[in-house]
Amino acid sequence: MPELTTSADEAATAAASAAAGAELPEPKPEKTRSLWGDAWQDLRTNWVFIVSAVLILLLLVMAFWPSLFTGADPNNKDLANHYLQHPRYGHVFSADWLGYDAQGRSVYARAIYGTRASLLVGAGTTLAVTVVGGLVGMIAGYFGGWLDAVLSRVTDMFFGIPFLLGTMVMLNSFTDRTIPVVIAALAFLGWTQTARVMRGAVITVKSTDYVQAAKALGAGTGRILMRHVLPNAVAPVIVVATISLGVYIGAEATLSFLGLGLNGASWGNDISDGGNSIRVAKWIMLYPSIMLSITVLAFIMLGEAVRNALDPKTR
Repeated sequence: MPELTTSADEAATAAASAAAGAELPEPKPEKTRSLWGDAWQDLRTNWVFIVSAVLILLLLVMAFWPSLFTGADPNNKDLANHYLQHPRYGHVFSADWLGYDAQGRSVYARAIYGTRASLLVGAGTTLAVTVVGGLVGMIAGYFGGWLDAVLSRVTDMFFGIPFLLGTMVMLNSFTDRTIPVVIAALAFLGWTQTARVMRGAVITVKSTDYVQAAKALGAGTGRILMRHVLPNAVAPVIVVATISLGVYIGAEATLSFLGLGLNGASWGNDISDGGNSIRVAKWIMLYPSIMLSITVLAFIMLGEAVRNALDPKTR
């Protein structure tokens, strides 16, 4: 029985090593991932996140380097030669690829250059409402008491104002509606949802053991907020901000369509201009609408993917 003999010899050797005090190698502890690490592992294999990220990256390149996609001037008017000229689909990526509008401007060039205005308004408004709403919600949720009551009532007052109607009233008082003006008008009434989300997250985090331990060790309020509360309460705010970015882009296009948005190349302005000629030139309204829909859908898909990745209940 050679196999039994070999097993007996191995057992005897192991027993002798243990008796001699030989230390067996300890198993290496497994590395634990944080919430953000788990979220990234989930996002990198999520096709919704990949598709939306690729679309957003393409839109960013289009916004900051529009000359890579067209060499035409979006504001160049040529009524003599290009008045309501039909699209020439054989001339791909050329100025007359998607036709011309009633002022002789290239629809393709204006769709490309309109990307910058829409993304700047969406990103700027999202940044503003995240900072303002996050600060208000963090202060209200952490300190509580009368300060929470006052800030919550102020938030409810702003929340009760119709978003688009209030923004229209504000923008109607400006003749030169530049990108900063539109961002300020949208952010003035758009921070309330972020404040509510941050307040709820901070109330949950401030009762945890590590925050109580930091207080017991004598850590200052600013250190506790920046080092312990904010990093653990910011995840739902990021989700709301990502989804809201697409909403603010749609809001800017709506205001431009109503004649209260940006001055210059904008998807909303082109959709509004196309509405006046929709019976004879449907392409003027069609392509800016497609660009707007793709952009809003990309950001909403990105926000949904991030929300599912950061939500432990979906794992």
